[in-house]
Amino acid sequence: MAITLTERAATHVSNFIAKRGKGLGIRLGVKTSGCSGMAYKLEFVDVTSDDDVTFQSHGVTVFTDAKSLAYLDGTELDYAKEGLNEGFQFNNPNVKNECGCGESFNV
Repeated sequence: MAITLTERAATHVSNFIAKRGKGLGIRLGVKTSGCSGMAYKLEFVDVTSDDDVTFQSHGVTVFTDAKSLAYLDGTELDYAKEGLNEGFQFNNPNVKNECGCGESFNV
């Protein structure tokens, strides 16, 4: 079981944490949302929780909870710039389909 970051994503997260001046890593989770059922949650972690599951990837700690891990196991988080657009991309092998706008997914 694992959640990983590409080197590009890890560099982006590390740089952002340095600019913030605080942070232990990032938390990746899922929430019920959208037309396909679930959406990703991504936030910086300043305080850990007792039920955290953690992974190390390119020097960045990735936090998640056991419930989300069931949907996220094997996910690779990338960071891409395409023209004027830039942002995180979720490469999740568990996804069966996504909504047309790309905001939500189903497993």
